[in-house]
Amino acid sequence: MGEPYKKQYAQELFDTREGMDSLRFYTNGLFVDMCEGPHVADTGELPADGFKLRSIAGAYWRGSEKNDMMTRIYAWAFKSKDELKEHRRRWQEAQARDHKKLGKELGIYTISEEIGKGLPLWMPNGTVIRDELEKYMRELEFKDGYKRVATPHIAKTDLYHKTGHLPYYKEGMYPFMHIKEGEGDEGTTTYVLKPMNCPHHHMIFGAEKRSYRDLPLRLAEYGHCYRYEDSGSLSGLLRVRGMCMNDAHIYCAAESIQEEFLAVMEMHRVLYEKLGIHDYYMRLSTWDPEDPKGREKYVDNPAAWEDTQVRVREAMKESGLPFDEVKGEAAFYGPKIDFQFKTVTGREETASTNQLDFAIPEKLNLVYTASDGTEQHPYVIHRAPAGTHERFVAFLIEHFAGAFPTWMAPVQVKIIPVGESFTAYGEQLENELRGEMVRAELDRSSETMGKKVRTAIKQKIPHMLVIGEKEMSANTVTVRRYGSEDQQTIPFPQFKDQLATTIRTRALDAARIF
Repeated sequence: MGEPYKKQYAQELFDTREGMDSLRFYTNGLFVDMCEGPHVADTGELPADGFKLRSIAGAYWRGSEKNDMMTRIYAWAFKSKDELKEHRRRWQEAQARDHKKLGKELGIYTISEEIGKGLPLWMPNGTVIRDELEKYMRELEFKDGYKRVATPHIAKTDLYHKTGHLPYYKEGMYPFMHIKEGEGDEGTTTYVLKPMNCPHHHMIFGAEKRSYRDLPLRLAEYGHCYRYEDSGSLSGLLRVRGMCMNDAHIYCAAESIQEEFLAVMEMHRVLYEKLGIHDYYMRLSTWDPEDPKGREKYVDNPAAWEDTQVRVREAMKESGLPFDEVKGEAAFYGPKIDFQFKTVTGREETASTNQLDFAIPEKLNLVYTASDGTEQHPYVIHRAPAGTHERFVAFLIEHFAGAFPTWMAPVQVKIIPVGESFTAYGEQLENELRGEMVRAELDRSSETMGKKVRTAIKQKIPHMLVIGEKEMSANTVTVRRYGSEDQQTIPFPQFKDQLATTIRTRALDAARIF
């Protein structure tokens, strides 16, 4: 039929998908397509004002530059002109908010070929954003009784054999490092960059004797992890190979599971509300006992699966938060809750997880002494409300269109003198604000005032203070806020007090949420 690429793809499907024994084709006159259909008989059936070509691009067949270059045609098709118009509006908004575009323009992060794909470098502005996010999470965790820990970036592979992670994650790990630490073959130790933090935290739990009086024990860390993602799947900050996770592990007895799980759900709710995030839902992922590959995918303990799934399901119902339930997507050691965000670009992303682990404590022989004197294995709740810095900041860049609220903004106040003779007054204001730990900067450039204002707006700085003769004489500032052309001249102490309240309460003052 002169379709060598479809033939190759069909063969790949049969070779890689176990149990596939047929394909479906759709026929439209002389045209036969390898899909379920349906197709329209001719383009006359499409509403002319609901259809628009978007772009044409080149793409190598199967993503390899060794193959032929193909032409990829992108188009929009809707039932009406109004639907197309609304979609285009949202698409244009999404392009303007794209985190890769804004990340470069606002100096948030960069990817260096010399460092490696998927290994982002945080620029000064991006470091402020992730530091402020981490600071807020540390406060929430402190209030909820978490204890902070710090763990190495590498570990012996034996640890991941013991936890059971290795069979599930080996393909996603960086190559093992074989270090000679003694004589002969037995003197070689194998290390790996850690793909997750939990085994390290388990070692901290097991380092001391634990009693039921010590539980629940909540260990928290913004821990660095490394996963060798396929290069084709890497995308800005959304999919990376080096990541810093807002991780914590809660070790608790069975009777505390529901209470702890609900507390974690509440922490998620508080975080999302603080950031103005409302378009999300939860997905409860369970095991699938009928999955023919179940023994490879999950710990083989049907009774524990049923027990923990009931506990998580009841906790979700009690939380009152919306959730769907799906089979076959659980972690290998227990059921989990995924928090699904819908981004302004139309993607649905998993931003964070909350998992219940019944298996690994037993594998590692983690125990505590119960009130009756017996040794018991704790349950572990794995949770990360802010996910990874990388993915969460990518989401926030798009969520806020780069116009972060004052408390997260890399530069909170830009001081703009109308002339060089007012630089000294500007330096006085800068020093006072920085003395209060405000990220204030004085524009010392020789540009015109109009150019300075436009630059500050382009950088999406939430507060601009314009100062001249009138302001210097009266110790006032003329305030202009991002997103508004209004200006207000007020005493500098008044501005400073207002700003302190805005930062302390972490208000969404300058944010332009989609």
